[in-house]
Amino acid sequence: MELHGRYALVCGSTQGIGRAIAERFAAAGACVTLLARNPERLEDVRRQLATPAAQQHDVLVADFSDPDTVARVVHRHLATTGRRYHILVHNTGGPPPGKLVETPVESFQLAFRQHVWTAHLLMQALLPGMRAEGYGRILLILSTSVRQPLENLGVSNTVRAALASWMKTLSGEVAPWGITVNAILPGSIRTRRLEALWEYQAQQLGISPQEVAAHALAQIPAGRFGEPAEVAELALFLASPAAGYITGVSIPVDGGRTRCL
Repeated sequence: MELHGRYALVCGSTQGIGRAIAERFAAAGACVTLLARNPERLEDVRRQLATPAAQQHDVLVADFSDPDTVARVVHRHLATTGRRYHILVHNTGGPPPGKLVETPVESFQLAFRQHVWTAHLLMQALLPGMRAEGYGRILLILSTSVRQPLENLGVSNTVRAALASWMKTLSGEVAPWGITVNAILPGSIRTRRLEALWEYQAQQLGISPQEVAAHALAQIPAGRFGEPAEVAELALFLASPAAGYITGVSIPVDGGRTRCL
């Protein structure tokens, strides 16, 4: 599972799962472009990526809450470098927690812009290069809520499901061009997002975050929380030539927590 000679655009790559994927892709030989909103963190990650002689990594700065700016930054980069990307990893922070009955409609508008709009704009920007190369891998980092909605994550459940449907539809349209489209569904992975959700639940229930974490752990057959690097290993496989006949699927990485088929 090597990516030598491949160009990968990895979104949300300054921390957590996005960073782990960028690091794994670089170690596998890819030239990685990091895309996130914090320029200092981006440069810090770029400096730490594996950089053999044939590799060159760079950064793009944009905030996913502004899809038009994301598209403009990426198109300008493509025009300047003349580069054709083989891999797109769409990954961005999840919407704030909360019950649907208490959620203002504006929250859905923001979430759809940040998730669905950016995925669509980035796909359209990179697709011509993938078609020209006869090789493309589009990966979405979603959530196990696509299979089994999670409590107090109403907006996230909704927008993740929309992206899963977008992924499935797109996969059939681009398959004849040698392009695959798949989704990874992380469960309880040790990230800042997971810790923030524990803190929110603790406040709602009047207990400690440690008690929330213990309850969450009890729901996982594997008996532990996952690590970002474990999600990155699946991403590497799906991005590699070895996964060329796998498309339109959503794969959980959750230690067996999701109960449905």
